[in-house]
Amino acid sequence: MPITPRAAILAVRSVYAQLAQRPLQRACTGLAVCCRFHLTGRTPYLPRGEALLAAAAWRAAGHKTVPRPAHGSCPFLASNGRCQIYEGRPFGCRTHFCTAAGGPYPRSEVRDFIGQLETIDCQLGGTGAVNLPVALEHAMAATSQRKNR
Repeated sequence: MPITPRAAILAVRSVYAQLAQRPLQRACTGLAVCCRFHLTGRTPYLPRGEALLAAAAWRAAGHKTVPRPAHGSCPFLASNGRCQIYEGRPFGCRTHFCTAAGGPYPRSEVRDFIGQLETIDCQLGGTGAVNLPVALEHAMAATSQRKNR
């Protein structure tokens, strides 16, 4: 069954809220090493619903375009080393692979959430997750097109 972008954003927020209630031990130290994709060799992949939420958070932070940092870091990473959309950060960032924070969440502990995000993607007509910079660009373009109609 198709879903509207607004409903998708609400559904993704619900997944994030459920994840926050799950008692998985993590201790983020705020080093932002996981945000430096060129160092970790890992880039989060976002399905359409997450990309729409990230784009909405990015716009809410006052941005209209997506930067492509020359240093290969996350486009959301500010010069002060903090995420500019922390509350809207993607699932992969929430379940990050940062060794200092405790490593990745066991897939068995978050498989249900991954399934929910994939369902939302399908309802939006998506075909699976895309790397963060590309997913964000597509979501920003799609939301711009809807506003210009």
